[in-house]
Amino acid sequence: MGFDLRALTDVARKKRKAERVLKNCRVVNVFSGETEDGDVALEGGYIAGIGQFEGFDEIDLEGKFVCPGFIDGHVHIESAMVTPQVFASVVVARGTTSVIADPHEIANVMGVEGIQYMLRASMGLPLVVHIMVPSCVPATSFETSGAVITARDIQSLLKEEGILGLGELMNYPGVLAGDPEVMAKIAAAKDRIIDGHGAGLMGEDLNAYCLAGISTDHECISREEALERVGLGMYVAIREGTAAKNLESIIPAINRENWGRFMFCTDDRHLEDIITEGHIDHCIRKSIRLGLDPVTAIRLSTINPAQCYNLKRQGAVAPGYRGDLVVVDNLGDFNVERVFVLGRPVAEKGRALTEKTIGGSSLPQSNSINLAPFDAGVFKIKSSAKRVPIIQILPGSIVTGFEYGEADTKDGLLVPPADSDILKIAVMERHRATGNVSAAFIRGLGLKNGAIASSVAHDSHNVIVVGDDDCLMEKAVLALQECGGGYCIVDGGDNDIICLPLPVAGLMTDRPAHEVRTRLEVLLKKARDMGVHENIDPFITLSFMALPVIPSLKITDRGLFDVNSFKFVHWQSV
Repeated sequence: MGFDLRALTDVARKKRKAERVLKNCRVVNVFSGETEDGDVALEGGYIAGIGQFEGFDEIDLEGKFVCPGFIDGHVHIESAMVTPQVFASVVVARGTTSVIADPHEIANVMGVEGIQYMLRASMGLPLVVHIMVPSCVPATSFETSGAVITARDIQSLLKEEGILGLGELMNYPGVLAGDPEVMAKIAAAKDRIIDGHGAGLMGEDLNAYCLAGISTDHECISREEALERVGLGMYVAIREGTAAKNLESIIPAINRENWGRFMFCTDDRHLEDIITEGHIDHCIRKSIRLGLDPVTAIRLSTINPAQCYNLKRQGAVAPGYRGDLVVVDNLGDFNVERVFVLGRPVAEKGRALTEKTIGGSSLPQSNSINLAPFDAGVFKIKSSAKRVPIIQILPGSIVTGFEYGEADTKDGLLVPPADSDILKIAVMERHRATGNVSAAFIRGLGLKNGAIASSVAHDSHNVIVVGDDDCLMEKAVLALQECGGGYCIVDGGDNDIICLPLPVAGLMTDRPAHEVRTRLEVLLKKARDMGVHENIDPFITLSFMALPVIPSLKITDRGLFDVNSFKFVHWQSV
């Protein structure tokens, strides 16, 4: 197995039989934009040629379409809540054979050790995992993370095999202001690709951001933003995750002149959505339904990210390219029927051919929930203000609204108005037992008589909890602490507590995908029974409420934060 030019040449010239031939195919040519009938000859895991071939192993595809393996242009594997081995078995079955992964979730908890774990755990999988070094750990100075990744760390990590470039530069104010540490990180990347994260940047600021050598952005939420970035030479990664779904608003920006500057990504996508709806195959199907030409949709999933990230021998069905291939029934429904990686069958009819993937490493299983002693009193809010700031959840978006509203007063403390959709939300520092806790109000979740707690809270991943009763919030956090991190929900009506333990840094588990999915379904059903709105995934939504680089109002362990002004909102909480 490997690229053997002599052997491939002999097969291409029909001097010998190929190891494997996919017969009677309709090959999608991402270069010409056409489909062509023929066989695909595979030798040593690579494509020897397209045409008429004989092989020692021949598979008749009966006129079905053969596409290059799909490439996710930007993903945080940790957001699927499973380790790279389990993640690979799920997404490869959906046709994704390569990902550009930024492990900044685990890096915010474990630092360099977490990145090295992800590197080791991604080796030997039926999924090519290209790692981007996290550039913003922590994302800002307005929160407490478990670790710090310095410019010196980045310089060292970029020498490791499997590292592709510098991950998303979320600290765009630091880029624009010429912050010395940010500039040192950019300098460390040298000629490597640098991913962007310029939420809301336009005009002069976007020009200055591009000057730093930033090549991509997955934060576009409108056609206008996408077109401006493409016009400046950037690649736009169209995100279709679980909380953030931007595909429908950006597809209208694509035309026959600029399609080469777009690709698909999932960023943060829940395991449940990958299993039920799909991964990059879902992006393709949805874009086709929205009117995008099917071959163009395939190009966005294959050759475009390959060219953006300079992935040699990936992204096309052509001589010399990897035998990473996806067989689909038609270019409308786009059902993935078979998947090959380096010429070997790895999935069929949406199922991995092996439950356990090869590769991996020992798990960092120690309990990473290191909270200072606390009780329900930490969630009390005291303020003399008549009107209070409220985080407003916007369904289908990780952007939040910023509104002011009236709160009730009880025993000198602020409480949510009765019969309203306003709850308490709090973030508790969980890495160093500092005792930092901030509390505020949030609208739009729908939860009644209960609390939800999570150790998944981008990007510093402190404990975040929401509820309508301080004691229930305390109970949810204590349950979370006991299980070593993950998701916990407390029903105040029947005193029921349900948890999904995520013992790997409080973010992931190595349990089988079907087991994790079943537990998630139980949690989601309980949330719906407790009033959480149908169009909101409470766990994914909650996880983005502590991210102080996405507008408008967020909360960290240090306070309520106005992202638009990049300042804390000053009202006292105790």
